[in-house]
Amino acid sequence: MLRNKNIILGVCGSIAAYKSAVLVRLLVKAGANVKVILTADAANFITPLTLATLSKNPVYTKYFEEETGVWSNHVELGLWADYMIIAPASANTLSKMANGICDNLLSAVYLSAKCPVYFAPAMDLDMWKHESTKENVSKLLTFGNIMIAPTSGELASGLHGEGRMAEPEEIISFISAIIRKSLPLIGKKAMVTAGPTYEPIDPVRFIGNHSSGKMGFAIADELARLGAEVVLITGPTAEKNKQQLQRIDVITAAEMLDACTANFKGTDITVMSAAVADYTPVNVAAQKIKKTETVFQIELKKTTDILAQLGQLKDSNQFLVGFALETENEEEHAKAKLIKKNLDLIVLNSLQDKGAGFKKDTNKITIFNRSADKTTYEMKSKVEVAKDICLEILKLI
Repeated sequence: MLRNKNIILGVCGSIAAYKSAVLVRLLVKAGANVKVILTADAANFITPLTLATLSKNPVYTKYFEEETGVWSNHVELGLWADYMIIAPASANTLSKMANGICDNLLSAVYLSAKCPVYFAPAMDLDMWKHESTKENVSKLLTFGNIMIAPTSGELASGLHGEGRMAEPEEIISFISAIIRKSLPLIGKKAMVTAGPTYEPIDPVRFIGNHSSGKMGFAIADELARLGAEVVLITGPTAEKNKQQLQRIDVITAAEMLDACTANFKGTDITVMSAAVADYTPVNVAAQKIKKTETVFQIELKKTTDILAQLGQLKDSNQFLVGFALETENEEEHAKAKLIKKNLDLIVLNSLQDKGAGFKKDTNKITIFNRSADKTTYEMKSKVEVAKDICLEILKLI
């Protein structure tokens, strides 16, 4: 849930600040990008060096560093963050947050943040029970902030009661659970195909195409980011996933067919973006073919149309998306494919568009739905194109 998320961790003056080192380590281990803001009092409990080493980023302590001349832009930090966590949140900082007091970098970033803000209070029992603290917490909750409630136990004062900051593992679990519940595709299963297929001629050579798999991988990552349980079936490619998902590697069109039919049942969303070979050699030589003939012929046979087969198998609860890469009469071919193969959406891209197509980091697409509604997009990165495609899927399901 936290992979590739930008997280600001605010650390306040409390003995519980020692737990922030573990929290940073767990956030980084979960794949998050972490920047730490340390208040002046917090630096009495834990050093910036410790948190900088664990986060792999400089630690922010004040607006302006006299020695280096570096200014910490609180607005940029607030906009950078996907989530802000203040842990430990002292009584003093809670009061500042609740009343808009902006006398340090942490409170300035908090007031600038546009993202969800989580706070994990840590203080002694009497401070936690005080009416002013209760009032401040209530105000923060009405602002939309989310509290990770303190637990009971032995406190630094020697008293026993409520006020201990939640453990770092509990904080990670708490935030991950909330993120998971908010994702639109939670509980949905998705299958995505990507990359080329290689059809062997002999043990050395093959028939293939120029597909890199970039578009399919971006779609699989975006579906996983939206909460879906994703199976990615990919031909040979050097691409790597950024999200956690199940990956199945295949080489030939026949292997991709087997993997797709084995995983299609029970799938809610299927996006077929792989460039599957239309033909494969009838005979594959057992040994490397020697360069002896001036003219050499290879007899080819049609491969099974995987997209059409899945279109026949799908039920009314399954959503099927196909791709059409065309060089002429693009829209007519795409719309015909949409109907013929029983698709819910078809994504058209043309090799006539500069910057679109195989091996590029960008793409330019047009999407048609079953009602023949047409949406055309400008040239974008394939990551952004994947978001557009998934947004269109979300609209229709």
